[in-house]
Amino acid sequence: MVNMQKQDTTDVVACLKVISDPTRLLMLKLIENNEYCVCQFVDMFETSQPAISQHIRKLKQLDLLNENRKGQWRHYSLNDKSSHFSLVKAVLDQLDHDDPSLKEALKKVQPVKC
Repeated sequence: MVNMQKQDTTDVVACLKVISDPTRLLMLKLIENNEYCVCQFVDMFETSQPAISQHIRKLKQLDLLNENRKGQWRHYSLNDKSSHFSLVKAVLDQLDHDDPSLKEALKKVQPVKC
């Protein structure tokens, strides 16, 4: 079980606001066990690179992402050192692996193009 770090109301609300977006929540679930590039998220969510970058920016503001630079490209994974990790992990653990949105995104995973 994840050791829950206590946070004040403002921190919890800020985190819940960010992860309540369906795209960001699915992004977090996807990167829970794998590293993904922005180009892969663009394919999976069939959205623009700027839109994905905005989602990533909001997740990075809460220190929820690790960023691994490979040349000019950035690959992201879940930051288990974040002060919000235990809360996020508890939410992610509630998601069904057979969730249709998650399965649909995983069907669209392409090899890294960058």
